[in-house]
Amino acid sequence: MNAPIGVFDSGIGGLSVLRALQKALPHERFVYLADSAHAPYGEKTEAFVSQRTQTIAKHLLAQYQIKALVVACNTATAAAIHALRAQYPQLPLVGVEPALKPALALSRTGHIGVIATRGTVGSDKFARLLASVQGEAHFVVQACNGLALAIEQSTLPDQAEAAQAQISHLLQTYTQAMGLFGSGSHAIDTLVLGCTHYVFVENDLRQLLGTDVQLLSTGEAVARQTQRLLAAADGLNTAAPLEASQSMRLLTTGDLQGLQAAAMRWLGLPPELCQAVPATLQA
Repeated sequence: MNAPIGVFDSGIGGLSVLRALQKALPHERFVYLADSAHAPYGEKTEAFVSQRTQTIAKHLLAQYQIKALVVACNTATAAAIHALRAQYPQLPLVGVEPALKPALALSRTGHIGVIATRGTVGSDKFARLLASVQGEAHFVVQACNGLALAIEQSTLPDQAEAAQAQISHLLQTYTQAMGLFGSGSHAIDTLVLGCTHYVFVENDLRQLLGTDVQLLSTGEAVARQTQRLLAAADGLNTAAPLEASQSMRLLTTGDLQGLQAAAMRWLGLPPELCQAVPATLQA
């Protein structure tokens, strides 16, 4: 099937998932939508995020006839993935969630940190996930208000310097609040990145926390699950691998320059693959 796979996030963070998807599925076409006009989702109400998720799914199905949808946003997954599955039972749907269970297998000290948006850590879905692993390790959960927004702003030329300073400040503040990191017996040795935006500050975290701390994200796991679901639905494209200019369409409801800069910086994609769409997203 030559129809594209839809991928969306509240902003540019989902590009980290798109990067993993492109690597795992080089034969496929993708349409990515950054809802940057309404970013970050993590500091919006659950009702608002659910409504936006429904609107975006409807838009991508109507305008691009997507054959699968990847909700590349932890907050949107927590707020709306169950409703989407009920509404579109035949559509392969993949969400993201903080990698708590994989972290159990990696941690040697049994002390695991989780950083995510307020919307993610405050959701019922995250509460159930955390409850499912309680007693198997000591989890330190930190909501990182403002961090996803600062990462969004770091791609805008006129805000990049101030945004980078804010990123450094927030990372230092939040990691200090979590306690000791390292390989010591009571130190946090594994940090779960519970927001797709945070993948793009891995280098900053590495400089802050040192090389003994393992950083866990979800992009590769999401790509594997997408591949499994499409294979089960006989929906994989078996044509030759595609060039990025053939396989990628990047959309934003917000600042076009921001998406173009992010796509170039993190995926090496040319700006002409990006386009702005109305924030209302008519189906």
